[in-house]
Amino acid sequence: MKFVLSSKIFKATVTEANVNYEGSITIDTDLCDKAGLWIGEKVLVVSNTSGARLETYVIPGKHGSGVICMNGAAAHIIKKGEEIIIMGFELSDKPKDAKYVFVDKNNKCVKVC
Repeated sequence: MKFVLSSKIFKATVTEANVNYEGSITIDTDLCDKAGLWIGEKVLVVSNTSGARLETYVIPGKHGSGVICMNGAAAHIIKKGEEIIIMGFELSDKPKDAKYVFVDKNNKCVKVC
């Protein structure tokens, strides 16, 4: 068994950063649905802007809002306006075709592969 990439939201823009929260990343539920991410799922978040990497979990954001909010301590590492990649992984005994969600600058889905 290996952990393999199962979903990826590519080049999203952080719309908010809120240090006064217990922690996690808020993601528009439309994007979660398209990527196959579950609420509460552990994700790896990578900043294309700063190179920072962190693990956290998904909490639901308003459907269709485009919200991507770094919460708690993560807001000190990845800030509003940064371009990020959000990745989910799955434990599998065979290779898997990951779902890729491409978004525009407003975090609206433009393509799913």
